[in-house]
Amino acid sequence: MTYTGELAALATSLFFSFTSIFFTLAGRRVGSMVVNRTRLVLAVVLLSVTHWVMLGSPLPLYAEPERWLWLGLSGIVGLALGDIFLFQAFVSIGPRLSMLMMSLAPLIATIQAWIFLGETMNAGQITGILITLVGITWVVMEHNGDNNQKNRDYARGILYGLGGAVGQATGLVLAKNGLFGAFSPISANIIRMITAAAVLWMMTFIQREAGKTLKTLVEDRRGMGFTIAGAITGPLLGVSFSLLAVQRTEVGVASTLMALPPLFLLPLSYVIFKDRFGWGAVAGTFVAVFGVAILFLV
Repeated sequence: MTYTGELAALATSLFFSFTSIFFTLAGRRVGSMVVNRTRLVLAVVLLSVTHWVMLGSPLPLYAEPERWLWLGLSGIVGLALGDIFLFQAFVSIGPRLSMLMMSLAPLIATIQAWIFLGETMNAGQITGILITLVGITWVVMEHNGDNNQKNRDYARGILYGLGGAVGQATGLVLAKNGLFGAFSPISANIIRMITAAAVLWMMTFIQREAGKTLKTLVEDRRGMGFTIAGAITGPLLGVSFSLLAVQRTEVGVASTLMALPPLFLLPLSYVIFKDRFGWGAVAGTFVAVFGVAILFLV
């Protein structure tokens, strides 16, 4: 018996864990907006090559206008707007807490699908949502700031993480409207990326920030290197392995294993960022991930 799908899902979690670390390191050097703008362009290039190799064309130009509409809206909300909050959370509170807050995304998406798409929630899913909320609240309440300014910065970072989770969840719900039929997830992903990049760079040109963005990257090569590394581990390797995971094993199992970055980031943040946290934060993280697992497996 092979476990290709399960191993691919674990690899996905590990890749996305390193992605959050690379983007945190980059954001603290060149700014979260510069990283977000740059990684979207890199992601479009990498995904276009992947799309060309796997499906024979660099772009899904054959997709119907309706798909472009819904997937485009999904990209704008989830990848452009939502990730503005997420990348600022990386800078403010680090990858460990940011990715823990992103664990709320599937819960929020489930609730939104229940409200707007008429999907039902069973008792197990409601239990999973409540357990995850308890775990995340436990971790967030573990913070003991030295002064009011640190407490305000921490609270702002938590709100940024929540904004990122809401954006990602809303983007997923919007994307579902454009995924009807046997449409390739890779094609859907590149449509989302292209639209998000176009909107974000349009805003960049309007704000006259394009030259400043490019100058910042040229002057800070380490920041550029971290951004490139994050684009490779995330949109290229992370997304590719997630698709392999879903293809080779049950969606519930794959989704649960792909929700493990908060656990991987406990030791990684401790070593790389000297992030100090108590056993309560560790226990709360495990509880939150357990709640996500229940949501996917019931």
